[in-house]
Amino acid sequence: MFELNDALERLHLPPARTLVLRNAVSELGEAIYWIADERPELFCAYQHTQGPQLAVAMQRAQYIVSCIGHAPDRAVFVGVYEIMGGRLIDAAQFNALPEHQELARNGYGMLADPDTTWAFDLQARPFMEAWKGKLVFGWPGGTRSWWRHASRNRFPIEALVEESIIKRRLPPWQELVLTWAQLALLPTSWQIPLSQWRGIYFIHDERRRLGYVGSAAGAENLLGRWLDYATSGHGGNKLLRQSRPADLRFSVLERTSPDIAVREVVLLEQTWKRRLHTRTPCGLNEN
Repeated sequence: MFELNDALERLHLPPARTLVLRNAVSELGEAIYWIADERPELFCAYQHTQGPQLAVAMQRAQYIVSCIGHAPDRAVFVGVYEIMGGRLIDAAQFNALPEHQELARNGYGMLADPDTTWAFDLQARPFMEAWKGKLVFGWPGGTRSWWRHASRNRFPIEALVEESIIKRRLPPWQELVLTWAQLALLPTSWQIPLSQWRGIYFIHDERRRLGYVGSAAGAENLLGRWLDYATSGHGGNKLLRQSRPADLRFSVLERTSPDIAVREVVLLEQTWKRRLHTRTPCGLNEN
């Protein structure tokens, strides 16, 4: 059976100096796929700071093979990175990085002990880049450890799929639910249809248990409206200013024809406000 180490050796990447990292979906949720697919600088920032145990191993290694958990005993390949050096980093230095500030919006926080946190200079290399999101290999030992020494383990290649697993398809509009943080990370392939969708949307504040109904029929339609929320956190609504952006969830109540008049969309919006009782004090709509 062909294994990951066989591929590494053919590319003259020594398994004895290579670590394999299996990033979990749980911390960043769906956003980890979007970041790995379209935001390489964020993905690199996500994995370049490590605690003491892995930091020691990375100081001795030359390469890391980075992947994302695909199942309890599977991983999907993302890329190969060369370790160009590392240094201890404190909390202030960690938090000052713009990439970490953006990741923090998606739930990625400071490591537990900043006194032992190392930041590594990771440089992406083109090895196996055509297999990004397509190469699936076995992960030995289940989820007991999220990183392995390549030379001490066997990673049987399970599949080479035609379509990238990390390139996520836009769900049907009835199933789409996004956090506020995810609005700023929307995949490019999602942004085009969202810019064409005109209709009524719903914002739910999970902490306050209140809802807001809005309409999108202007520039870039739903995409334009939601990106406004991504920037401001409240979209200019006074009652939403009292919500914490991290508590907000965004969904679509009704899609309309792309050429429907703005006046008709506003009338539809009013019917949804009545049906869902989102006018103050029961909700976050002022009128």
